[in-house]
Amino acid sequence: MLQTQSLKYQYSSGRPLIFPNIHFQNEDPALILGESGCGKTTLLHLLAGLRTPSEGNVQLGQTNLYSLTTSERDAFRGKNIGVVFQTSHFIPSLSVLENITMPLYLNSQVQDENKVKTYLEKVNLFHKAFQPIGSLSVGEQQRIAIIRSIIHEPQWIFADEPTSALDNKNANQVISLLMDMTKTVNAQLIVVTHDNRWDHVIANTVRL
Repeated sequence: MLQTQSLKYQYSSGRPLIFPNIHFQNEDPALILGESGCGKTTLLHLLAGLRTPSEGNVQLGQTNLYSLTTSERDAFRGKNIGVVFQTSHFIPSLSVLENITMPLYLNSQVQDENKVKTYLEKVNLFHKAFQPIGSLSVGEQQRIAIIRSIIHEPQWIFADEPTSALDNKNANQVISLLMDMTKTVNAQLIVVTHDNRWDHVIANTVRL
């Protein structure tokens, strides 16, 4: 369950961003649609606890996200939230495998090599596990970013414009992969995008 109330964010310059109340009651995949420039990425950062709102709150399950201290919120996010960013933010000096397992390291979780192998085989990239992350194509890196977002088995996955720059064939592959992978770990997927192709896949939708 995800719910927001009176959520607002104020940048140092410019008008405040005021978001509608959101209430996704069940754990089905959810979609937040909005045109470019309406604050979608800012909203995703607020929902995932990456920015602090000027006003309002976010509730994930039974947790009131912004009633937590900063350290409590960081710990909650590390355990319960995965994010697929528009820009993947990989560590260039690390291999594909090391980038995938970074959330496990940061959360002091045991690395399950068989699980990592299974996920890499699922996206046909096991043969590149020990290569530098920079040696992968953009499409391959996107698949690795999806694996990284679920490797610690979070309860919520937030995806920021995961298909907006892709043609129909590649977009459909990413849509299927995200839906399948989040279902595998029993996480709720929340997609924030202006890509209307998601509207045919996810019925649980809010429009900004």
